[in-house]
Amino acid sequence: MSTGRPGPARPRRAPEPARRPCPGFAVELGSARTRVWAPGRGAVLDVPTVTFPATGGVLHPVRRGAIVDPEEAGRLLHRLLAPRIPPGARPLIALTTPVLGGVAYRAAALGALGVLRPRRVLTVPAARAAALGAAADLAGPLLVVDVGAQLTEVGLLADGAVTNAYHALLGTGDLGGATTPGDLVRAAARMVTDVFRADRTPLSAEALRRGVLLTGGGALRPEIVHGLAALLRAPVRAAPSPHTAAVRGAATVLVPPHGGPAPGVLADDTAG
Repeated sequence: MSTGRPGPARPRRAPEPARRPCPGFAVELGSARTRVWAPGRGAVLDVPTVTFPATGGVLHPVRRGAIVDPEEAGRLLHRLLAPRIPPGARPLIALTTPVLGGVAYRAAALGALGVLRPRRVLTVPAARAAALGAAADLAGPLLVVDVGAQLTEVGLLADGAVTNAYHALLGTGDLGGATTPGDLVRAAARMVTDVFRADRTPLSAEALRRGVLLTGGGALRPEIVHGLAALLRAPVRAAPSPHTAAVRGAATVLVPPHGGPAPGVLADDTAG
């Protein structure tokens, strides 16, 4: 028989806190320019790689492909990206790296990116990133020549990973003085030759038959494209929008298929 009295109130479950969105950014910390790309949004930033310390003057924290001042590089990244990260969110970052940057570059880069409190940092060799940005066929070996502002790199990719690479501390930013486009072409051709001499497999010969992928700002100069093709006696194809190919390609690894990072991509999970 009902008494008409209400029963004891059931405790209500506290609502779960809303998850903060975790943004993802692809970052190219270049000697001349810093570029940021985001999946689904495209270009976010494309600015000179310079900082303006309180003491005055202008500083260049990246030179010839090396992060010479991680603290100033961190200040630059914080100024550019911190306002774009929701409070409390920890971004996922894919960073392009010089093919011969090695442990020293990774350590300096992780130190600079630490100001953003990233949840994870994926480092992608620039040659692989550029190939991804150009939608190149990675089923076979591929030669990538990247002519940047202060650094020219040559990388041989096999199964999407860099197997051999060389660089020259020379780029389009050196043009106008004693350096000519022909000097850049000859430097790149010598490095391709070095790849052949060091390769004990048919990979480099097959890659050359398939044609060279040319990226970086130098690929915007027809005299470099045609000059390299003439010296190598091989097809040379400039990537679409070659100056942004690497950062566009790095953005693709932010949404990889299940199973972890792609070949040649290194991941650093940060704590705290």
